[in-house]
Amino acid sequence: MTTLLVVHHSPSRSVRRLTEAVLAGANFADEDVTDLADELADFEVRELEALAFARGEADHADLLAADGYLLITPANFGAMSGALKHVFDSTFLQIGGALAADGSADSSSGSTKGRPFGLLVHGRYDTAGAVRQVLGITTALGWEQAHQVVELLGDVDDEATAAAYQLGGTLAALLLG
Repeated sequence: MTTLLVVHHSPSRSVRRLTEAVLAGANFADEDVTDLADELADFEVRELEALAFARGEADHADLLAADGYLLITPANFGAMSGALKHVFDSTFLQIGGALAADGSADSSSGSTKGRPFGLLVHGRYDTAGAVRQVLGITTALGWEQAHQVVELLGDVDDEATAAAYQLGGTLAALLLG
């Protein structure tokens, strides 16, 4: 089964609305997908709150089991949420972030290298720091950016939810091949 893992920290109504739009897009909620019935039978969109990692309800195995990722975070004081950072802090070495003695990637741990991901960041004033932080980590893991980062500022409107929907749909379509 092909799995798209949506890891999010959605503490506000705005980010929750965007998360719901991403999930709808990934599940092709507004699309006629009768011609994709066979492919969708072997496709799963799994939603996981970033805080599940802090509560011990999720760990590196959840990331290793996925074929692609959608990351959603608010920009808090110019940074990714602490909850999303904890996801990476608590799994980095087990999902391919380990280093060999020569400084190269050590493949003795599980590897997620080459897997596609998408990123959505919502902020009131600035998202640049949060984007830079997440992209730094995903680059170190060797993940492949499959869609331009969706950076949204201010109030969430129909245009913002449409961008989130498109992000979800794009990653799902990519994984479906």
